[in-house]
Amino acid sequence: MQGSAHETFDPLARLRAAAAAREAAGLRRQLAPRAAGDAALDLASNDYLGMSGDPRLAEAAAAAARAWGTGATGSRLVTGTTMLHAELEEELAAFTGAPAALVFSSGYLANLAIVTALSAALGPGDGAGDSGGGVLIVSDARNHASLVDACRLARRPGIRVAVTPHRDVAAVAAALAAREERAALVVTDAVFSVSGGLAPVAALHAVARRHRGLLVVDEAHSFGVLGEGGRGACHDAGIAAEPDVVRTLTLSKSLAGQGGAVLAAAEVTQTLVDTGRGFIFDTGLAPPAAGAALAALRVLCADPGLPGRARRAAARLAAAAADLGLSVTAPAAAVTAIMLGDPRDALAAQRACAAHGVRVGCFRPPSVPDGEACLRLTGRATLTDTDFSLAARALAVARDRCHHCRNTAQAGRNTT
Repeated sequence: MQGSAHETFDPLARLRAAAAAREAAGLRRQLAPRAAGDAALDLASNDYLGMSGDPRLAEAAAAAARAWGTGATGSRLVTGTTMLHAELEEELAAFTGAPAALVFSSGYLANLAIVTALSAALGPGDGAGDSGGGVLIVSDARNHASLVDACRLARRPGIRVAVTPHRDVAAVAAALAAREERAALVVTDAVFSVSGGLAPVAALHAVARRHRGLLVVDEAHSFGVLGEGGRGACHDAGIAAEPDVVRTLTLSKSLAGQGGAVLAAAEVTQTLVDTGRGFIFDTGLAPPAAGAALAALRVLCADPGLPGRARRAAARLAAAAADLGLSVTAPAAAVTAIMLGDPRDALAAQRACAAHGVRVGCFRPPSVPDGEACLRLTGRATLTDTDFSLAARALAVARDRCHHCRNTAQAGRNTT
């Protein structure tokens, strides 16, 4: 009897059923390898400054590989820190106006590490003779998944997470004022990754300071695009060097490489070195990636007009979509979204664009809330008039394709 039941047990049946349900809902995801030299117009990547194919970055990566090897060979605290890492951190801090910088192998990991390490250090049982008193983490409802996951990982007795409505400073203030915990972190994206909207970082900082909290800002989509010469949203708001402001960023977007960093007071970066599990136990950023990021940062320093060109490109794409009657978000930096609602419409629109030589992002639940599936387009500093014309033609086809899908679905419902 037991043997018979064991023989019919299929451990993967539920996975196949769930995949079939996602397929029917338009939520199936697939990897689509692209070939070297792909001729499609890329409006999906985060290469905001157009440096991913820059030969200066490629040569810097190759030089780093020749000097230091292809991998970091260990964690940052063992063998994974080279003079190249130290040079990158020094120049990142100087450029962004931060007291100190610490480089990670990804921006995702930088977010996990800073939120978990700070909440543990500020909360109960800090190991320094302080009984604590708890920590409240206040997180925007539309924060990136890395910040959401960081908040989830940080939860433990004495550490509480409150999710506030999107860009609602009053709600953040109310949560901070009502807290019983001694310490608080306010956590937000600077530019939200799907809509491209800008967080009110100056107002959030004022509220956090008034209620004795720290502000943690993820500058992944603002660094290299906003602020003087691309120094980011916090620098633009005049709060970059404040001791109660902690910033994270990625090296994989405007700097066209890989990795992440925390920008903060030296006390914060030292806390990460001492206690941050995402720093201590992770292999360091590969030297070629560090070399490429450093070269990209120097290109940005030498050409401060790049950020403005990226912003203007995003604005032009948004205007083209609006002219076609599409519902589009106003880009604060280099990201704009075309709201379509149904994930099947978004997928059909993405495929229509691809068929006309334009690659766009397609964001569906759980990346966005139900009913908010969209195309995400990113401006790039190197886009040409020809590129904008091609993009407009592809979006027109995508719009018509979505209308056809919607009308066909409605006709089917009317006959049932």
